[in-house]
Amino acid sequence: MTKTSFPIIGMHCASCAKLIERQLKNTPGVMAAAVNYGSEQASVEHDATVTPKALASAVASAGYTAVVEKQKNKTPEEMKEEAKRAELSDLARKVWVSAALSVFITIGSFPEWFGNSFFNNLYILLLLATPVQFWAGWGFYQATWSGLRNRTASMDTLIAIGTSAAYGYSLFSTVRYFDTAAIIITLILLGRYLEARAKAHTSDAIKKLLHLQAKTARVIRGGKEIDVPVEDVKAGDIIRVRPGEKIPVDGKITEGVSSIDESMVTGESIPVDKKIGDLVIGATINKTGTFLFQATKVGDETVLSQIVKMVSEAQSSRAPIQRLADIVSGYFVPIVLMLAVATFVVWYITGMPIQGFVNMIAVLIIACPCALGLATPTAIMVGTGRGAEGGILIKDAEALEIAHKIKTIVFDKTGTLTKGKPVVTDVSSDKVLIIAASLEQGSEHSLAEAILTKTKEQKLLSVTHFEAIPGQGISGVINNKKYFFGKPKKSYETLEKQGKTVMELTSEKTTLGYVAVSDTLKPEAKEMVSALSRLSVWLITGDNQRTAEAIAKQAGIENVLAGVLPDQKAKKIKELQSPVAFVGDGINDAPALAASDVGIAMGTGTDVAIESAGITLLNKDLRSVVSAIKLSRATLSVIKQNLFWAFGYNVILIPVAMGILYPATGWLLNPALAAFAMAASSISVVGNSLRLKGVRI
Repeated sequence: MTKTSFPIIGMHCASCAKLIERQLKNTPGVMAAAVNYGSEQASVEHDATVTPKALASAVASAGYTAVVEKQKNKTPEEMKEEAKRAELSDLARKVWVSAALSVFITIGSFPEWFGNSFFNNLYILLLLATPVQFWAGWGFYQATWSGLRNRTASMDTLIAIGTSAAYGYSLFSTVRYFDTAAIIITLILLGRYLEARAKAHTSDAIKKLLHLQAKTARVIRGGKEIDVPVEDVKAGDIIRVRPGEKIPVDGKITEGVSSIDESMVTGESIPVDKKIGDLVIGATINKTGTFLFQATKVGDETVLSQIVKMVSEAQSSRAPIQRLADIVSGYFVPIVLMLAVATFVVWYITGMPIQGFVNMIAVLIIACPCALGLATPTAIMVGTGRGAEGGILIKDAEALEIAHKIKTIVFDKTGTLTKGKPVVTDVSSDKVLIIAASLEQGSEHSLAEAILTKTKEQKLLSVTHFEAIPGQGISGVINNKKYFFGKPKKSYETLEKQGKTVMELTSEKTTLGYVAVSDTLKPEAKEMVSALSRLSVWLITGDNQRTAEAIAKQAGIENVLAGVLPDQKAKKIKELQSPVAFVGDGINDAPALAASDVGIAMGTGTDVAIESAGITLLNKDLRSVVSAIKLSRATLSVIKQNLFWAFGYNVILIPVAMGILYPATGWLLNPALAAFAMAASSISVVGNSLRLKGVRI
């Protein structure tokens, strides 16, 4: 299965998204599809038989445009932005023209207010109102026709019916409602323009990331240094970077040293010193020194591209809290149409058909599924973007929603709570150390580096039949003799009480000696644990009980699960009070990250761990665990406020538009005021979501 995400152009409400989603799901080979109105993105899971052309065709059949492939060296995101700019320009032009015409229509429609004038003539009013109705409002008719062809209705259907009724009634009766139709269309277009401008800021994080990419690279080819577009850089190219320049792609330093500002990835403002062999990340800034590096990841494989992809997918994902709004939106338009008809019938029966007609239009116009559709996705977009700016990558909306609900949080020890760079502190003999180091040459365990660093000046032995035994250690054959190095068979109480990890070397069941290593706690660990005091905090490790308790005591953690093998971690996680968050970094943490309600991976961890997690901390700072929970809490608070407003708006104002207040107060809602209220509801939801950009995490 393949997951494809792409922008969609032309959506105006949540009903549009539901229609596109349905068409995509009906495409052969598509297993699942989700369309997010807030981010204007589609996310589709499909098999290899589904082509980009097929996806674009499915979206086109619903009357919208999918940007699935690059065109003219532009990415889909860039093409979407270009289309949005064109749409904003078109909306602005229509707003200005229809507003000017509406002023003259209003003057001509109310001679009792403005006096007799050239504009009082029916034909002049018709001449002024027609461009507003069928030029400025043409998009409503297009969307309505598209919906009818696909047996569905949207907010555009309500607007098209309401304004057409006012326009037609003005044309064929003595009562004039040209002003009503024109002002409604003007106000709704103005609302859409302001909403589009506000929504543009919800994706600021993505735009900032895209603009970070270097435009050119100084590549060494044929013994000469030449500047080439970054798109032409190939893996294996040797590239020179001078002070103050952006690093064009990911790679490994081959010559020189420098200090690099990696804040765009990690959120950490302090530059990082780099030397030969160290990895560098594309789009980070070289502060001092000139160096050469070999490109290892280019194009869509770079860290920046992966971050953009992850943030984009997170912004397009659907949070569980959105389900209620989705269900309501699905039934919303048909219910409003029935209420509008019922409104006219009731007023007609009471002997006030003209007022019934006006109220029917007010009901059609004031109903707003847009606010419901925008309530959750706009908050998710801004929240995930705010996280990315602080080095917190959130994979999907569900992880963001659940994070603030967690009752238990579990930390892996090595590389998560500790620095992950242990040093050898004790050895039983030099011979044991050399054999252990020789075996560790083929290991990826975090403790292997400490042993190899200790023996880097010495010649190591040749090893055959190397084998890594998960949670136990490693084995191999040296000079026809098989050795095992790893978890000890006996206790080393004195060393373990000091927080040291002891590994034992054996051969044919004979203990030959030991190597002890110590890993230091990250400086921010204790502060982070203290900030999580309201939760049940646990440490889990494959280490023995004494070593685990020594580290836990330093961090202020009371609950310890020691001696837990990798395949047991996931089981232990499920036994704890739910919802559970697990924080880890290694390959052996992947099952636990996947099994937890919220998996949090350290950015220094393996690709497998990061892929299994819902949240990745690129900045390597444990305090970001607390920040992620704060961000989740703030985002969910905004979502609840948005939903309360969106539901409340419709529950209160639709009955008002029907005339429920008339018997008691004599008050009725003018359709033009209804249009203003409808536009204001959507803008208020987007504006409330944008507050998350300033939330302190």
